[in-house]
Order: sequence, then C-alpha cells, then structure tokens
Amino acid sequence: MTYIAMENQTSTKEFYILPFSMKSRFIPLYLALFSLIYVFGVFTNAFIIFVIFSSKHLHTPMYYFICNLSIVDIFYTTITVPKLLYMIISRNTTVSYRECFTQMYFYFLDASAEDILILTMAFDRYVAICHPLHYHLILNKKNCIFLVAGIWLVGSFNSFVITFQASNRTFCHSNIIHQFFCDGKALMNIACAGLNYMYTIIYIEILMFGFLPFFCSLMSYIKIIKVVLQINSREGRKKAFSTCSSHLIVIVMYYTTAVSVYMMPKYSVVLEQICSVIYTMVTPMINPLIYSLRNNEVKMALKKLMVQQANKA
Repeated sequence: MTYIAMENQTSTKEFYILPFSMKSRFIPLYLALFSLIYVFGVFTNAFIIFVIFSSKHLHTPMYYFICNLSIVDIFYTTITVPKLLYMIISRNTTVSYRECFTQMYFYFLDASAEDILILTMAFDRYVAICHPLHYHLILNKKNCIFLVAGIWLVGSFNSFVITFQASNRTFCHSNIIHQFFCDGKALMNIACAGLNYMYTIIYIEILMFGFLPFFCSLMSYIKIIKVVLQINSREGRKKAFSTCSSHLIVIVMYYTTAVSVYMMPKYSVVLEQICSVIYTMVTPMINPLIYSLRNNEVKMALKKLMVQQANKA
C-alpha cells in the first residue's frame, strides 16, 4: 500500500484512511470490540423501536422522540462501523472521492439530526414537567411530526452545505485521513485552499449544533430541577429526577465529546479518534439503555410483551 504526499494540488482520486494502529496484534481486539459495539447497538436500538411500536400506551411524544433517536443511532453506527470493520479485515484502507464524501454527507446528516433531536427531547421533558397541563396541546401528534420532519430537513441541508464545501477543496498536503471515517476536520487537515472559509463553517457548526443545543438543554433541565424540587411527593421527585438524570448523562457525554473533537489541535490524533469513537459508537449504543431500559414504563411494556408471547406459545 502506498501513501502519497502531494505538493501543490490533488494528484489522486482516492484517500487512505488510517484507523488507529493497524499492527497485526491489535487486529483481533479491534474486530471483537467494534463488532460487539455495532451488533449490540443495532440490536438494542431495534429492540426499543419494536417495544415502543408494540405497546400502545407508549405511543406518546416522549417515546416517539426516543424511537426516532434509536433510528438515528442505528444509521449513525451503520455509516461508519461496517466500513471500518471491512478496512480492518481486508487491510484495504482506500476510499474513493465519491465514497468518502457520500459517507461524510450521511454522517453529518445523522449527526445534525441527533444534535437537534436530543435538544427536542430536552424540550419535551421541560414541557411535561414545567407545563404539564399544556403538554398534549403543545406536543400534539401534528406538532411532533412537524418537529421530526424539520429535524431531518435541517440535517439534510446542513450536511449538504458541509459536504459540498469540503468536496470543492483541493488536497495538496497528503491523501491520508487520520481518522476511522471521512470526517470534515480530518479532511481540512490535509486541504491546502479555502481553509479559512472551511474553519468559519466548522465554528458556525460548533456554535449552532454544539454549544447552542447544549446550552438550551442545560437551561431546560435547570428549570426542570427547580420545579421538581417543589414537588411534595417523594415518589414524584424520584421519578422526575430519574428521567432527567438519564437525559443529562446522554447530553453531557454526547455534546462534550463531539465538540472536543473539533476543538482539539491537529496533533491530538489519538485522543481525537477516542472521542470520535465515544460519540459515534458508544453513545448510540448506550442511548437505549439510558433512555429506555431504566424507564419503568418501558420495563412494564416489556413484561407485557413477554407474557403475551408466553401465552401464545
């Protein structure tokens, strides 16, 4: 395999991805780890979707958003992990321009959708706890469908802008991507023209899809905590805190690792890849466990389904 260093302009129509250390002794570990993460993540998210669809009492805005989050998370890992596993097995880390920017488009589409969806779920909990009497009026079926459609439309447009701009750069420093997928920042590190413009876009991205959603989500939960502390019932406080703490864990883990990747200096390649693994693989894998399997309503729905299946058998 030959890696090409380029001087003044792009001299190849392909990139080479360097995912972690490709030494032979690490290959079995990588295969086992990433295969487990992918299979477990897809299975748990698909299982949550099945439980929500099968249980009529879970057909509420909260679970509608959780269901959409599971769909996003399945796509999120599918965009990166199967290709990574193929590269590890075959040792062929070559990706064509078209393949690279196609992966980038769908990656940013899903990343944008997840950013806004997590913020929407924080808003859902805010309305449910702080304005319970208006909950079904504000988050009725029509508005929920409109919100989800808007999330995918915004994500599609945002991803198109980033991918279009990145695909029109010239790459003169190298054709080696120091990441395990075609990431925008990794490509910027090897680009030689229009960098200031691209960095401006990235910083706007961090503000619009990183700091702003994180800040709004945080403000929502601060208000929620204030309301929860005023609840007289101990059981009511416990239930509200349980739901909110689950959401906060996901928010902090996802936003901090995602933003960290784009704020790190160029030389932090290993740390950058570790953070990328956390928010592109680990977070989508554990989202169903945090959002759903710790939830008593989901547990009850699961028990009912198991009883129904046992009776049929």
